[in-house]
Amino acid sequence: MLELKRLTLNDGMDIYNMLQEIPKEENGLMNGAKGLSFSEFKKWLAKQYQLSVQEGVKDGWKVPSTTFWLFADGTPVGFGKVRHCLTDALRREGGNIGCAIAPRFRGKGYGNAILRLLLEQANEIGVQKALVTIRTDNVPSQAAALANGGVITDKTDERLYIWIDTDEARRSRSSFPEA
Repeated sequence: MLELKRLTLNDGMDIYNMLQEIPKEENGLMNGAKGLSFSEFKKWLAKQYQLSVQEGVKDGWKVPSTTFWLFADGTPVGFGKVRHCLTDALRREGGNIGCAIAPRFRGKGYGNAILRLLLEQANEIGVQKALVTIRTDNVPSQAAALANGGVITDKTDERLYIWIDTDEARRSRSSFPEA
């Protein structure tokens, strides 16, 4: 059974250990918890929580964003973030959604599943169309975005720009098998 859970201040060692498995920089997604001690991780959680409740853009670039954990049968297997809005810089590099699966859980459909669930969350917070920017060499993430209804609207030497209608992703949920 798959479950997407929102970050809480009470998240513990299971989340911490999963985040230590994911590289600090994963195809453009930053894992700010990588390499932190457990007490530093708890402070990091508090900062991430504050980003989810902030209003408007701070410091010219920090937008509200919510972090989620993907659990498979009670075990955390990955994480993702939904940015509630975009700046010009985030439209070029970043997008609305980023996610990563711990290496030992890859190749099992979790990337596709977490993106689908994050699209539903984006829809719930009012993001009608979500942008995902994916490096051109990240074929699994490209496949997940396209499988979730994504449309490539631009391409550079470094990345693809894929927009996904979040309402359509929410409506088509029943057509996706559980990973």
